[in-house]
Amino acid sequence: MKVFGFAGWSGSGKTTLIEQLIPRFVARGLKVSLIKHAHHSFDIDRPGKDSYRHREAGCHEVLVSSGRRWVLMHELRGEPEPSLEDQIGRMGPCDLLLVEGYKRYAMPKLEIYREVNGKPMIFPEDEHIVAVASDVPLETRLPQFDLNDYDGIAAFVLKYNGLR
Repeated sequence: MKVFGFAGWSGSGKTTLIEQLIPRFVARGLKVSLIKHAHHSFDIDRPGKDSYRHREAGCHEVLVSSGRRWVLMHELRGEPEPSLEDQIGRMGPCDLLLVEGYKRYAMPKLEIYREVNGKPMIFPEDEHIVAVASDVPLETRLPQFDLNDYDGIAAFVLKYNGLR
């Protein structure tokens, strides 16, 4: 499987961009999966639900399954956060694994940069940034895309990963 990352500061538009790219990849017949690095306190469960109650009671893992989907929730309970390699190893086979976040991780990434965030650009300090999508022109030799050039960005990601 090919692994390709999307890096940028919070509010830069990573999720919106990826949401636009996924259907373009799927339309080409690719099986696409995603790993998203979240903030420490995220939760997909809700208080009062059985699975939430079981986790709160002390379960290390809770798997919820239905005819449409399943999810495995794993409580770290003081253990260190698994590495990205560990998480990739848990994923089922696919053609293209997208990774949102892990902005300092050594993998090929597209930086999403939005000037109004007031945050520094990542690419000057990260040799693993292979292209940039931005709302303003930038001084760089890297391939550069407008944030809304979904077709151009999708074509770049496919070509970069040899999936064209």
